Amino acid sequence: MTQLRQRMIEDMQLRGLAPRTQESYLAAVAGLARFYKRSPDLLSDEEVRSYFLHLVSERHLAPRSVMLYRAGIRFLFEQTLGRPIQPVARVRQRPDRTLPVVLTREEVRSILRHVRRPVVRTCLILIYSCGLRLLEALHLCTEDVDMARRAVHIRTAKGNADRLVPLSEHTALRLERYRRRLVVPGPFLFPNRTGDRPLNAATIQRAFSAARRTAAITKAASVHTLRHSYATHLLERGVSLRAIQLCLGHRSLVTTSRYLHLAVTADQALRNVLDDLMADV
Repeated sequence: MTQLRQRMIEDMQLRGLAPRTQESYLAAVAGLARFYKRSPDLLSDEEVRSYFLHLVSERHLAPRSVMLYRAGIRFLFEQTLGRPIQPVARVRQRPDRTLPVVLTREEVRSILRHVRRPVVRTCLILIYSCGLRLLEALHLCTEDVDMARRAVHIRTAKGNADRLVPLSEHTALRLERYRRRLVVPGPFLFPNRTGDRPLNAATIQRAFSAARRTAAITKAASVHTLRHSYATHLLERGVSLRAIQLCLGHRSLVTTSRYLHLAVTADQALRNVLDDLMADV
């Protein structure tokens, strides 16, 4: 490990950045170094500018990816090197406005039925039942599931903000059966085969993709789609946007409000009003 990389890691730790954020920032800086085959602290402002042009015009990275590179590289120059760099500050990308893919309740059930490995299937069921991010589910320990209160304590949430998520009776019973059959020792609710760490995220993603193909579902769905589907299905059943925000752990209600565009009930109510308005025209 180079001294510059170690210093950047220490600076990120002092700023209290989440482990995943640290990984993303380091990956962004590593990409810059590989592109020029030189240490980033030796690069000029013009070279950094050219690198971002490469990301946008040649690699065609999504706006969110470009802004993630911007954040990581900006942290290196401003916080670790103490050298504000103007080309990085000027990088601006419009965020994507596309709506996320959402599965119907029947499609969710069909996919989950085709997941054979119990630990993977239970993990996916919990992700959908509680609207979790994949890494939030994988880092759960057995003690994080409070059966008495019917709640799951999320301790590794985005932004380092813990939250309690309600647990349905059906999911609680399924978890009880799963935990009784869990033979791998260790603290993790979804351990790997040796029990010394959680399941690998790629294992869950591959199993989900295989089950989706077996279920003949053509939507471009991923494990994270279960979280989007959870929020949309709650909204369709009349749960308030504020309650869904708390369950998902969103800081802003604006982030949660995008599910208003996905809920079928809202569209159907609008169609009913329009049908009535246009009945005699």
